[in-house]
Amino acid sequence: MLVLVLFKVTSLFLQFIIFTGDVTFSQVVNEVMRQLEGAYALIFKSPHYPNELIACKRGSTLILGVNELSGQKSGKSFNDVKALTANGKPKELFFSSDLCAIVEHTKNYLAIEDNEIVHIKDGSVSILKFDHDKEKPASVQRALSVLEMEVEQIKKGNYDHFMQKEIHEQPHSLTTTMRGRLKDGAVLLGGLKEHLKTIRRSRRVVFIGCGTSYNAALAARTFVEELTGIPVTMEVASDLLDRQGPIYREDTAVFVSQSGETADTLLALDYALENGALCVGITNTVGSTLSRRTHCGIHINAGCEIGVASTKAYTSQIVVMAMMALAIGSDQISTQARREAIISGLFSLPSNASQVLKLDSEMKELASSLIDSESLLVFGRGYNYATALEGALKVKEVALMHSEGMFAGEMKHGPLALVDENLPIIVIATRDACFSKQQSVIQQLLSRKGRLIIMCSKGDASAVNPGGSCRVIEVPKVADCLQPVINIIPLQLLAYHLTVLRGFDVDQPRNLAKSVTTQ
Repeated sequence: MLVLVLFKVTSLFLQFIIFTGDVTFSQVVNEVMRQLEGAYALIFKSPHYPNELIACKRGSTLILGVNELSGQKSGKSFNDVKALTANGKPKELFFSSDLCAIVEHTKNYLAIEDNEIVHIKDGSVSILKFDHDKEKPASVQRALSVLEMEVEQIKKGNYDHFMQKEIHEQPHSLTTTMRGRLKDGAVLLGGLKEHLKTIRRSRRVVFIGCGTSYNAALAARTFVEELTGIPVTMEVASDLLDRQGPIYREDTAVFVSQSGETADTLLALDYALENGALCVGITNTVGSTLSRRTHCGIHINAGCEIGVASTKAYTSQIVVMAMMALAIGSDQISTQARREAIISGLFSLPSNASQVLKLDSEMKELASSLIDSESLLVFGRGYNYATALEGALKVKEVALMHSEGMFAGEMKHGPLALVDENLPIIVIATRDACFSKQQSVIQQLLSRKGRLIIMCSKGDASAVNPGGSCRVIEVPKVADCLQPVINIIPLQLLAYHLTVLRGFDVDQPRNLAKSVTTQ
């Protein structure tokens, strides 16, 4: 498909040169853009126009990095690179679809907007704005931004893979996510401060995301409803667009995306903006399209995530949404004790994450026992239904093993027929309001000779596995609504070790990309 698209673009390009005659490079590209539909990010280089290069985009991500700008102040407007060269030194220019790719070379960048054209000619840079209704694009002034990222973040260090590194970074990433936001028993979210009253008056909160980001929002749904008293609905971005589902002016639409560039999420954002909803962005990428287009938002500050399978961003997203719920519901006296307990639990999360990472060797041993299995089921409910979905997704996307996360309450409505002594089943049964129901699920699975792996809170092994016939994973107990942050880590480790043992690429799984920038 990519080859076909490039062939069509090249054909259009050559047609304009052949049939139009004496035209400039920018005129040719302008006419090609007029014919193109859908999302793209393109760079044009032609022997017909030596010493020139043109880049343009619509829908997809395109970053321009500019090197050797130490003598210039960030944020200086420009439309010619000479304005950036006060010291007279030559500059390097980089085009990329991801900020992580340019951090080794420069921290100064420009996020190209839709329908903008970057024209490099004889050492100068012009930025133009394409308009379908105008024959010539207009020159525009743009400002550079500074990338808040260190080179060390994109290196593996002492780890074998980025996914492994990012799993073990979670105590640190959780700390940075909360840094400066929890003070004197209150939550301070500068990105939401001016809009809290509007959110509190909302008819409903609509969480919109894809993949892991959707699962993180699902993990947050219950406690957002509990702490704010506002109904919460969940939307997969692509499904919302397919259905043209109702979004109202009285809604608060919360868009969750690690990269801030997910195509379906951004299209759903445009749809919500057209319908007049207040749009909140939750992303890991400063300067991303999502952060620029939403009315307000929160950066999760998890640090650069290189591995395709999201790990530390997932746990930081849940924590950010917990803090958001605390901030929105801070005016309710009836939930004050509950809020204080959750805030106390947030402070202890990094240390508990460190504790659960000690299960690494145990998860490797478990992975070796599952290496020949063809399928894996993960049962969860309540706060941990999302954990079941996310754990199964991790196994599916990196270990290339069929796995399904299932709502335990639906076990008798079909899934129970799959149970036998060969199919491995993980049951998440940590202490919360659903604990007794999960105990019942375990008994029903055991009575059908199920091959169970039970995740429980420390000290509960005998309560969930009285006969001692099952493998048990004990994790630290935290506030029930924060338990998904802890519970997902052993499943991330399991997926990682399964992938390594099965001989697959951990950081670049087959057919997948880190940021899904096409529909």
